[in-house]
Amino acid sequence: MNPSPDLSINTELARRILTGFIRSEITRMGFSRAVINLSGGIDSALSCFLAAEALGPENVLAIRLPYRTSSPESLEHARMVIEATGVHSLTVEITPMVDPLIERFPDMDALRKGNIMARARMIVLYDQSAAFHGLAVGTGNKTEILLGYTTLYGDSACAINPIGDLYKTQVRQLARAVGVPAVIIEKPPSADLWVGQTDEGELGYTYAEVDRLLYLMVDERYTPEECIEAGFDPAFVRAVVERVRRNQFKRVLPPIAKLSHRTIGYDFLYLRDWGT
Repeated sequence: MNPSPDLSINTELARRILTGFIRSEITRMGFSRAVINLSGGIDSALSCFLAAEALGPENVLAIRLPYRTSSPESLEHARMVIEATGVHSLTVEITPMVDPLIERFPDMDALRKGNIMARARMIVLYDQSAAFHGLAVGTGNKTEILLGYTTLYGDSACAINPIGDLYKTQVRQLARAVGVPAVIIEKPPSADLWVGQTDEGELGYTYAEVDRLLYLMVDERYTPEECIEAGFDPAFVRAVVERVRRNQFKRVLPPIAKLSHRTIGYDFLYLRDWGT
């Protein structure tokens, strides 16, 4: 068994598929525009580049949403993406939205504060979706989705997600191919929710490590025991399996208690493009 699977992708093919996906999904719903929250990180940068290519930069609005503790570097990197793609842009300071709630609960920890910031950004995204007449484009990658490393009804909220089937390792590959600035690709991934916060510091392992394990478990259907036999640390495997299992609720719509013969999500099942 190979503990180091090849996660390389055909970037030209992926680019063609994902731009086609954005174009077809948005137009089939009667829209021609897109709105994206642009953090200055690699995921939102890639989504912005793909949307601009798919729809034309004049049909994409990128929103920068700094909080008072946000890194100035994040704003600058988002500006680089805006300039490189030529999309419309808007900057909305979320501090006046967020601080009154945080101040209401003096004992609030960093996780709660971060969730409030993420959900405040979602509110602005959907407000501007209505104002710009464009659909909200997601920026979450496959690694984050599987691990539940996302805020429900926050950064996970979107109408479509073009990069949700790319592991973080693959996001980096495609980002290079489409022209995302190298400084964005190479910096440590961070949600920038508090000073010094990094994704890998919070998770306790690197994306490169967990991507290899997730690829074997999800794409190659390895059992946890087979992953351990392939050379992965047993404690690491157990921790990742439990995290994926525990966060399943973030990947599905809320379950509805069944009372009738045709319950939404159980018997009343249609494709999302039903009727188009």
